[in-house]
Amino acid sequence: MALNPEPTDWPVRQNPDNQALIRMFHVSKRYGSKAALDDVSLDFAKGQFVFVTGPSGAGKTTLLKLLYLGEALTEGQILVDGMNLARINRRTIPKLRRKFGIVFQDYKLIPTLTVYRNVALVLEAQGKKPRLVEKKVRSLLRSVGMEDRAKALPPSLSGGEQQRVAIARAMAGDPKIILADEPTGSLDPEAADSIFKLLRSFHSRGVTVIIATHDRDLIQKEAHRVIYLKQGRCVAVEGK
Repeated sequence: MALNPEPTDWPVRQNPDNQALIRMFHVSKRYGSKAALDDVSLDFAKGQFVFVTGPSGAGKTTLLKLLYLGEALTEGQILVDGMNLARINRRTIPKLRRKFGIVFQDYKLIPTLTVYRNVALVLEAQGKKPRLVEKKVRSLLRSVGMEDRAKALPPSLSGGEQQRVAIARAMAGDPKIILADEPTGSLDPEAADSIFKLLRSFHSRGVTVIIATHDRDLIQKEAHRVIYLKQGRCVAVEGK
């Protein structure tokens, strides 16, 4: 898929959908006088695979953080699976966040815990029984090709291996949505391709996947929906 580097003259198509899993209405996020996002309205349908792209500082990470209330929006409304984030109370935030699995560029694994424990913590926090935790963790590690490294500590792993563990952790709670913030940004091309294939495999199971990335080569390999941000504004939407 060819993508114009500066598509500021493209029509912005929001792809409205009454069955959308996520809806953003005139969303803005400001830090003092600086607008990280400015009047963004978008829909994300259930089961979509979406790229959010744009130059550094365009607002990609901010957009993802707003979806799980890693940051609070300044203006507008966001609906996630029927939950209005502008009106949500603090006690309901954990319920919201269980809808998401989050993959970070820098992995955010706990370095002093084994691969197994890093993934198991998600299930234990949900009060799952030990037998179910073990079964689920083994299955997830197998699915990302890391079952034989279950006892390893994260610092002993390559970047690609750590990101595989991070994806297993993100999927542990059976989320409806995976948010991936530059998940291949610090990886070599072979490892990046492997991580992307894993994200596609989970998408094929019905999970909505939203990837923030500036990697144009990655985007052009796949015919998925692409949202282009520039200086906090949505300047283009390509695909459905």
